[in-house]
Amino acid sequence: MSLRVRSALSAVLIALACLLAPVGTLAMWATYEIGDSARYEATTAPLATDPAVREAIAAATTDGIMREVEVGPRLRRPVRSFVHEAVRSFTQTPAFHTAWQAANQAAYDAVMRALRDDRERAVTLDLAPVTEQVKRRLTHDHVPFANRIPVEHTEITVLRAADLREFRKGFHVLEFAGFWLPVATVVLAVAGVLVAVCRRRAVVATGLGTALGAGLLAVAIAVGRRLTLAGLPSDVSHAAAGAIYDTLTTTLRSVSWLLLALGLVVALGALLTERIARLRRASAAPTPAPAEEPTQVRA
Repeated sequence: MSLRVRSALSAVLIALACLLAPVGTLAMWATYEIGDSARYEATTAPLATDPAVREAIAAATTDGIMREVEVGPRLRRPVRSFVHEAVRSFTQTPAFHTAWQAANQAAYDAVMRALRDDRERAVTLDLAPVTEQVKRRLTHDHVPFANRIPVEHTEITVLRAADLREFRKGFHVLEFAGFWLPVATVVLAVAGVLVAVCRRRAVVATGLGTALGAGLLAVAIAVGRRLTLAGLPSDVSHAAAGAIYDTLTTTLRSVSWLLLALGLVVALGALLTERIARLRRASAAPTPAPAEEPTQVRA
């Protein structure tokens, strides 16, 4: 194989590896972070203490209760304010954390079932467990008519039916590629370095390409957040949705920055070793003997 062919083949392999690195990272995140029930539960558990999420839950639960409670027009505002404060207070109790975990796990199971089958209906989160807990607390505090609050199935839309089809296609692709893309990325990168005529330069190119791909992934995460919040209905809390998005993508952002740093470190290390090798070769080279002065012949 000629040197020109080796250089071209190495460039192609390294370019493919750098292109697949961010996609492989995204696929691994979807498969082993979001697709795993235990990891998902551990990741989203802190959301129960997030102020924006608690406020969104309190507002939705209050709306559900007020739709079912019959009060006069003059009393509706003070009753709503009182119920809202009671629900907000409840969101700071351990009982709410238990209800949140149960509702969140139920929503996760519903989403995963929807992504893995052919149903085209929206995925919703039922707030009835939270309403039941609020009713018990108000009754315990001897709030008038609290025992008459009906526990209806108040639902929050988690995933709209119109978006489900596209999410399903993307999820299936990422789930399949979650294992093979990272493997292919490593194989292509190693092959590109081994085939290269100058392996140090190939390592530098691989490191810089990986860092560039990781940087683009970080930018894509930020753009995805903005687009996700922009596409939400007006009645959905953007602050709560942003908190959920940030929580779910914490690992993905961390990995992207880690790959960025790793790529730069590898490239810098290869450049430094090449520089050190040149200095050693220069110092080990034999010094040329000084030229002998011509002998002068006296007349």
